[in-house]
Amino acid sequence: MTSDRYGSNVSAPIERVPLPDWPHKELLYETIDNGRIALITMNRPERMNSSDPDMGFRWYDAWTRFANDDEQWVAIVTGAGDRAFSAGQDLKIRAELEEQGGDAPYQRRAPNVTPIGEKLGCWKPTIAAINGFAIAGGWATAQNCTFRIADEHAEMNIAEARWNQAAGFVAWLPRLMNTSHALEVCIMGDRRISAQRAYEMGFVNKVVPKGECVNEAVDWARTICRMAPRTVRNFHQMVYQCFNMTIPEAQAFASALEFNLRGMEDSLEGPKAFAEKRPAVFKNR
Repeated sequence: MTSDRYGSNVSAPIERVPLPDWPHKELLYETIDNGRIALITMNRPERMNSSDPDMGFRWYDAWTRFANDDEQWVAIVTGAGDRAFSAGQDLKIRAELEEQGGDAPYQRRAPNVTPIGEKLGCWKPTIAAINGFAIAGGWATAQNCTFRIADEHAEMNIAEARWNQAAGFVAWLPRLMNTSHALEVCIMGDRRISAQRAYEMGFVNKVVPKGECVNEAVDWARTICRMAPRTVRNFHQMVYQCFNMTIPEAQAFASALEFNLRGMEDSLEGPKAFAEKRPAVFKNR
């Protein structure tokens, strides 16, 4: 175990603690580091972690749980196994349902709560640990996260044009990557891109050796948890919501938002810790 210059254990063991009251086996919810980090795992490895008709309801439970828990400051999303992050919608189940006379289960939708910043007012950072194929809805799940870390063997694409399916999440993809790259990914739906190519396009933040994306994501999450959570969330909200504002509009928005730092214990703790040459201990108070 090593320590960084602030004395934090950057390579501390990862101990996963399942939520005792969590009802879903196909979407696991665990916590790390005394509950500060949530680890959400798509758990249908036999189907490449694809989404069945009830997955939307599981995601609704997971994201609202994370948003409402003040003790959880960062969430990591990954897939079970090392083959797939998620292959998106389970088209085999959908085809079977349609052959039986309709796809009513897929029409019974849970409320859409992603991106959670815009939908739930939750600006806590989230990290996608992409451990294999991230296709279609799997790409969307990663896209809705703040950061994306990919194993080097991962492959990704938006395949909806190949099957005449909808993919409304493409509408805000140019916020994350060059417009021509966004069109390349979604229009050329039968071509997968490598993790390295996704990094070059600006979609992925970092590429790591196979099997390391969750460990790397935990390291990122631990770094975030050493920062002041209110400031972190302010920055997150500013970058997203000021994207299409003029500079004066963005300045006014940021100035108004940062009033939430005034009077906080953490706003006293930061300068005090600096003066005393010690790590700050933030409490989000």
